[in-house]
Amino acid sequence: MLYKLSTILAVFLVMISSTSCKEFLELQPQNQINDESFYRTAADFESSLLGVYSSFKGFHTGNLHYINELATDNAELQWLAPTAAEVEFDDNSVTAANATVLATWNVGLYTIARCNTILNRIKGASFDPVTRDRIIGETRFFRAWSYFYLVQLFGRVPVADVEFRSPGNIAATDLSLKPQEEVYKTILDDLISAESLMPASLNADKGRVSRGTVKTLLGKVYLTKKDYALAAAKLKEVIDEKQYALVPDYKSLVVKGNNNLVESIFEIKFVSGSNLGNLYSVQFTPALSNMLLFPNNQSGGGRMVPTLNSFNAFEKADRRKAASVHDTITLLGGTKVYSRYGLKFVDFSAINVSDGNVTYPVSRFSDVLLMYAEALNEQDKTADALPYINQVRKRAGLADLTGLDKPAVRLALEKERKVEFLFEGQRWFDLVRTGRAIEVMNAHFASKGISFKMTENELLLPIPLREIDLNPALTQNPGY
Repeated sequence: MLYKLSTILAVFLVMISSTSCKEFLELQPQNQINDESFYRTAADFESSLLGVYSSFKGFHTGNLHYINELATDNAELQWLAPTAAEVEFDDNSVTAANATVLATWNVGLYTIARCNTILNRIKGASFDPVTRDRIIGETRFFRAWSYFYLVQLFGRVPVADVEFRSPGNIAATDLSLKPQEEVYKTILDDLISAESLMPASLNADKGRVSRGTVKTLLGKVYLTKKDYALAAAKLKEVIDEKQYALVPDYKSLVVKGNNNLVESIFEIKFVSGSNLGNLYSVQFTPALSNMLLFPNNQSGGGRMVPTLNSFNAFEKADRRKAASVHDTITLLGGTKVYSRYGLKFVDFSAINVSDGNVTYPVSRFSDVLLMYAEALNEQDKTADALPYINQVRKRAGLADLTGLDKPAVRLALEKERKVEFLFEGQRWFDLVRTGRAIEVMNAHFASKGISFKMTENELLLPIPLREIDLNPALTQNPGY
């Protein structure tokens, strides 16, 4: 069987979501899209594009935090009845049967499948060319970012740009795992095309992709590939266009009302009610009963609370600490207990802690500044890099860094990114990109008295066992 059942189901779900119930029931045969009723007008494609936004959101509702926070020195489990998948990430003992690994793989391929449908169908559509170009640009951006997540996590992934309209289409497509360089070529092709198609003007709604969003991701891809000159050039374009700036108050980035701030480059908006809220209020807070933290004394989940390492990573004068973490809980009756927890993106007014109403910034300007500093430093332009790090530090109330050499700036950037982006899904990617994951994590294990040591093969996740069972042509990553 040369195709994956999960991919087929994803494709059919896309088909169903793009037609009304009546239209779907009238399809002849039922596994084909009714060409007469959909994918004809701009409104049709806008509707389908919203589905792409929705599936991309799935990366950020928990999956990436387990991988990029819980599996690092940033966070740890607190609650007493965790799932097997959560324990594996907390213990750095991830297996190919891990449910979060499978969910991450599936949401990536599902988003890509939706993008492929739009890009193939829009070829035959005729409407306003400016709108058409923008839709293509947004779609190629999401396909690129989905592949970028997958290639960083799994190394090799299937690459396909065809629309799957039947099991036969899928069976005829090469869905074997492709080398990283081939995946990165696909990513860069999509982003370069998207950049040329997107309007130059900034979107007032930061929940929609703009040209600046594309440029920022392109800079990050170049940085990850160690193409430092290209990364610096692209990130400098974002800086010089002056469409984004640091907000004066760091806390405003991570609390209710943080929509469409000048620092935000791309964000995911969450709205309480109808299952449209976020899970961060339950994920990042203690698993304690009778807390005076939320309405009705709700308990948190304790799934990702800050480690002591993270709590102590902030310099004494760092204003970000008070906006990011806390360590004291007041219980019903007034008793105070020590318990570390996260504050960022937590909706403390939530009637249901699983339905928070705080926007999540996937990409923001401080990241551009720190990535640009990294790209300069790696080109031996260390003195030029320091002012960009210091812009971020100044906002945090910290003194400028001066007189550092190249290795010292590398470590300063690592520390700065750790505290600036705590609980924002960056830590694991940062450590792997800079080649520091094994050293940092093994030092973290040693500090906790754990004898376990991370090895080279664990820099990638396993290919999900379920996918290999369905498609024996897939091969497992080494060491799993």
